[in-house]
Amino acid sequence: MPPVISIANLTKTYASGLRALGNVSLEIRKGEIFALLGPNGAGKTTLINIVCGIVTPTEGTVLAGGHDIVRDYRAARWKIGLVPQELHTDMFETVWGTVRFSRGLFGRAPHPAHLENVLRDLSLWDKRQDRIMTLSGGMKRRVLIAKALAHEPEILFLDEPTAGVDVELRRDMWALVRRLRAGGVTIILTTHYIDEAEEMADRIGVISRGELIVVEDKATLMKKLGTKQMTLHLQQPMAAIPAALADWRLALNAGGTELEYTFDAAAEGSGIPALLRRLGELGIGFKDLDTRQSSLEEIFVSLVSERG
Repeated sequence: MPPVISIANLTKTYASGLRALGNVSLEIRKGEIFALLGPNGAGKTTLINIVCGIVTPTEGTVLAGGHDIVRDYRAARWKIGLVPQELHTDMFETVWGTVRFSRGLFGRAPHPAHLENVLRDLSLWDKRQDRIMTLSGGMKRRVLIAKALAHEPEILFLDEPTAGVDVELRRDMWALVRRLRAGGVTIILTTHYIDEAEEMADRIGVISRGELIVVEDKATLMKKLGTKQMTLHLQQPMAAIPAALADWRLALNAGGTELEYTFDAAAEGSGIPALLRRLGELGIGFKDLDTRQSSLEEIFVSLVSERG
């Protein structure tokens, strides 16, 4: 199956000389949730705006649903819904008028039942006759999502969709995202909440200084780049790590009561059996142990730091 979005050798250099994107190539599969992570100014929003036809690329090509976003703009844009970071809508219009107008912009025939379902999904149905200016910040954010879904797009971009919103909206939004994906919609999101990407995404791309530095299935990325820590809770505190344990990456924590061993999660041999034998030989006892794997946030920070 061909990718729903195909980006090849994409570059964006502004008139000021700022190079926002450099030679980005990426394919996004139909029906997946793809999370694009990166620090502020990395190029995430520029990339989204180019795919959505808001910003013109300097070089490269983008196909959305098989349509070139420059040569066949209308057909490409028709397939895309965008939830931007900032609120852009008529504050004096009603919720219902706003979503109905958005649907009409894309040449879609009136479909009140679809619009009603969208508003109900976003807990906006009771607010449908309210003017945008009277709504809370969270409700305005819901209206942006409703506008993006009004014309039944096959591809949905969510640019920092839950930044600064309440917990209830975050929960509702991710439930909606799962329903949309189940219906075949492809979701591309940028987020600062890495725990959300870790929970929701199928694949993850990390962008830094305008370049894609990694694109991987989430599980593969965490397995490939993650580290694990095993913590031994000692029976007796230690003042220092014995020289006989120098072959292992150990740290002494919690006032000498915890011995932490860090190892490569993807390595064939963890070194744990040999470590435990050596501890026994040295008469170092422990009453409990636990392990943890590095989080996606730790992996992200590590990747970006390496490019710094």
